[in-house]
Amino acid sequence: MAGVPVGRAGQVVIINRVMSNTPLISMDRASVFCEGLDHPEGLAVHPDGSVWAGGEAGQIYRISPDGQQLKEVASTGGFILGLALSPDATWLLACDLRNRCLWRLDLETRRLREFARGAGDGDQFKIPNYAAFARDGTLYVSDSGTFRRTDGRILRFDRDGRGSVWHAGPFNFANGLALAPDERSLYVVCSFAHCVERVEILPDGQVGRRSVFAELPKTIPDGLAFDAAGDLYISCYAPNQIYRVSPDGHIELLLDDWEAHTLSNPTNIAFGGPRFDQLFTANLGRWHLTRVDLGRVGAPLACHR
Repeated sequence: MAGVPVGRAGQVVIINRVMSNTPLISMDRASVFCEGLDHPEGLAVHPDGSVWAGGEAGQIYRISPDGQQLKEVASTGGFILGLALSPDATWLLACDLRNRCLWRLDLETRRLREFARGAGDGDQFKIPNYAAFARDGTLYVSDSGTFRRTDGRILRFDRDGRGSVWHAGPFNFANGLALAPDERSLYVVCSFAHCVERVEILPDGQVGRRSVFAELPKTIPDGLAFDAAGDLYISCYAPNQIYRVSPDGHIELLLDDWEAHTLSNPTNIAFGGPRFDQLFTANLGRWHLTRVDLGRVGAPLACHR
């Protein structure tokens, strides 16, 4: 498996394969939620139902719960990748590719300020890509590493913003992150290894066993989200597909848009909607967000509790 050294002490490699190439649901269940964004990659859903997204020129957008009102509320002048809402939902964390840093946006004042440029003491991000908050305020951030090199890693920040390298990897382009609903493990997309890895979080917060949870050959996986039943959803930048993986590793193709119009290089995904049973996707290849009427309730993130 590319990027995952076999035989490392304490590592168990579990390779699961797609069981069927027939999508579970029709593209009729997916529709354009909001148009007019600048090639969005990151998105997050606020407890009030609003959807937040980024743009490739540093824009940060707020979209009303019904998708009818789009407003640019801030800009970093960079390129926004992953977004995450703080556990109290009062501020938004944004990963910036061009500026190689994290930003903190206060949602009430719209004040934008730099959060971090790395783990500190001279440590610098290469590609800060995706962020995930734990309920206690701990923040995990993927640093994808050098493009086409296997040197990605995971950084962690405490509630006071102090950073450290939590897992030095190496990961083959660490990308999307998702904490398991019980927060006992962190799932990491390795885009150029075409897989999702699982890293156990020990009771003291340190790194536990690392394993391959799901392998998706001939895909570029990107975003992750859990539903309330514990199934993991994986969006793929290429091809334009979304997969669902059960807790025991059974992989199913959920949605496939071979035309690449409704799903167009889908990147980050998040649950939302009035009943929290819709899946939203950002589409880096176009100018809109997609809403999928999934009919499965999502697992609440830290900000939804």
